[in-house]
Amino acid sequence: MPHVPPPVPAHILSLSLAHFRNHAATSLAPDHASAVVLTGPNGAGKTNILEAISLLSVGRGLRGATLSAMAMQGPDAPGGFQLAAALATGPDLPAVSLRTGTMPEEPNRRQLRVNGAPAALSTLGQWLSLLWVTPAMDRLFADSASARRRFLDRMTLTLAPGHAAHASRYDAAMRARTRLLTADTPADPEWLSALEVQMASHGAALADARAETVAALSAELAALPAGPFPRPALTLAGDDARDLGPRLVRSRAADAAAGRATVGPHRADLDVVHAEKTMPAALASTGEQKALLVAILLAQASLVARRTGRTLILLLDEAVAHLDADRRAALFDRLAGLGGQSWLSGTDATLFAGMQDAAHFSVQDGAARRTA
Repeated sequence: MPHVPPPVPAHILSLSLAHFRNHAATSLAPDHASAVVLTGPNGAGKTNILEAISLLSVGRGLRGATLSAMAMQGPDAPGGFQLAAALATGPDLPAVSLRTGTMPEEPNRRQLRVNGAPAALSTLGQWLSLLWVTPAMDRLFADSASARRRFLDRMTLTLAPGHAAHASRYDAAMRARTRLLTADTPADPEWLSALEVQMASHGAALADARAETVAALSAELAALPAGPFPRPALTLAGDDARDLGPRLVRSRAADAAAGRATVGPHRADLDVVHAEKTMPAALASTGEQKALLVAILLAQASLVARRTGRTLILLLDEAVAHLDADRRAALFDRLAGLGGQSWLSGTDATLFAGMQDAAHFSVQDGAARRTA
C-alpha cells in the first residue's frame, strides 16, 4: 500500500448564504474551529445551513431537493441563490474560495467558481469530501433499498471520486434502454446492444467500488475497541454486475413488460446487522439505529483519513437527539479525534455543553449569531 501522509484537515473558515431557503443574507465565520454547533428552535434555518454546506460536494445535497426549491420563495424573492465558502486545505496553503448557486433565468442549473474562475461541479471532490446524518435517516435501516444505496454511494464517493461519474453514466444508459424497450416501435438492436455494453461497463465499476468500500469499512469497524456505540456488521446485498451484459440481453422482454431494468447494480442493497445482538438493524430501537448509523459514519471518516490523507467534513443534523449522555460524550470525543471539522445542529443548546472548543451559533429566523 502506498504511503499516505498524515491527514490534512479541511475546514470551512467562513460561509455565506444569499437568498437560500429562509436565509436572505447569512454569514458565519467559525475560522479554524474543529466543531461548529448550530442551535435554535425548529424552523429557524439550522438544517438549511447544513444543506448549503452539502452543496459544496457533488450531488443534490442532504435533502435531495431540486435547485429551484432551495431558492428563497415569495413575491419579493429575487430568484436563484448564492453560496460562498472559504476553505482551509492545509496549514501552509492559502484559503480556497468556493462559490456556487443558480441564476433567476436558470433556476435548476448550478454553477461553480473556484478562486473566481468557472469550474465543473465534478471538481468539488478535489477540495473537500462530506458525509451527513439527518433526521430523515433515523430509520434508514428500515427504509427502502434505494435510500440505503444512496447512503452507501455517498460513502463510496469519499474513497472513489470517480464513482459519481460511473453512476451518472450508468443511469443515463439505463434510462435510454428503457425508453427503447417501451417505445411503440421495435428497438434498434445495435443501439440497444450499445446501451447494454455501457450499462455493463459502468455497472461493473459501480459494483466494484461499493464492494471495496463495504469490505474496507467492515474491517475498520471490526478493528474498533468496544465502546458505547454498537458495532454494525455490513454486507453488500442485492444484485451486482456479474455477467450483466448477457443478463440484460436475456431480460429484455421482462424489462419491456416491467418498464424498467430488472437486473443490475441499481438493485443493490446495504445490509446492516447489530453485531453484538445478531439483530437486523431494522429491528433495533430508534436510539440503537441512530447509534449504529453514527458508528458507521465515524468509522468511514477514520477510514478516509487513513486511506487518503484527507479529513471529511461531517454534517450531523439533530444527530444527538436520540443518543444518551454516554454516547453523546463519546461522539464528541470521537469527532475531536478525527482531526477534521464537524457541524452539528440541535434545538437544545445544553446537549452540546461538553463541546467547549466548538464555535457556537444561535440561529433565529434565518439569521445566525455567534455565541461562543
